[in-house]
Amino acid sequence: MKNLRITDVRVLTGDCAFLIDDGETAVLYDTGFGFTGDCIAQNIHAELGERSLDYILLTHSHYDHVLGAPYILRHYPKAKVVAGEYAATIFAKPSARAKMHELDQKFAHTCGVEEYDDLTDELKVDIIVRDGDVVSCGAMQFTAVALPGHTKCSVGFYLAENRLLLSSETLGVYFGNDTYMPSYLVGYQMTLDSFAKAKMLKISSLLIPHYGLVTGKEAERFLENSEKTARDFAQHLREIFARGGSDEEALDYCREHIYLEHVRPTYPIDAFLLNSSIMIGLIRKESTL
Repeated sequence: MKNLRITDVRVLTGDCAFLIDDGETAVLYDTGFGFTGDCIAQNIHAELGERSLDYILLTHSHYDHVLGAPYILRHYPKAKVVAGEYAATIFAKPSARAKMHELDQKFAHTCGVEEYDDLTDELKVDIIVRDGDVVSCGAMQFTAVALPGHTKCSVGFYLAENRLLLSSETLGVYFGNDTYMPSYLVGYQMTLDSFAKAKMLKISSLLIPHYGLVTGKEAERFLENSEKTARDFAQHLREIFARGGSDEEALDYCREHIYLEHVRPTYPIDAFLLNSSIMIGLIRKESTL
């Protein structure tokens, strides 16, 4: 088993950026917002000193996970970017890149950042992976695990030697205080299938997006509680729909029961309302199939 040092290099809690280092090879798991990218690179430098960043593993194509990459690559140009095939397709679309920058810029303004360079068009993927592909990051051998449900392009990375899964938001997000957040934006049943797939792996540790590392029984509890939350949330929405409730009523339920005070600093309100609306429409649609 490799001795790994996993460091939170985020600038904001809403970022997703964690450094995985075995002493020889340094891997970054997601890259955070565009407007925090330079500061994340500085945090990486504080950890690595004069050593290089070697790989960047991207779990999916959302702006809060990938837009930091071009800024970080300005500091570490030799780092290789790894992402799923569908994510690479999205990065190639000007309309998708424009939307990502728009959302990034809007949240930047909320955080008091008015001006920063737009490097969105520099998004790239050097190594495209499909389900089951193995990525050799020095001595670390990561297996790509397709986990669709949050997005079509969602992928986790499994380090079998350490029984470590770099998780995807398909498997949920944790905010502390026993608060789990479902996040299925393209498929509810697809998400349940991804949970089943993840539970087939031998997992001792999970690196959870926007939160950090959990190990042992805590990792088991995360998967159990996150899946239960995903199922319970869908059931609550179905009950609202069954009594004739509107999508707005369902959104009010989300605001009251999910968008809690300790969630707000990590989850921008615009993203929360957009994602909740998508999940509401998804459950309404899948409930009629």
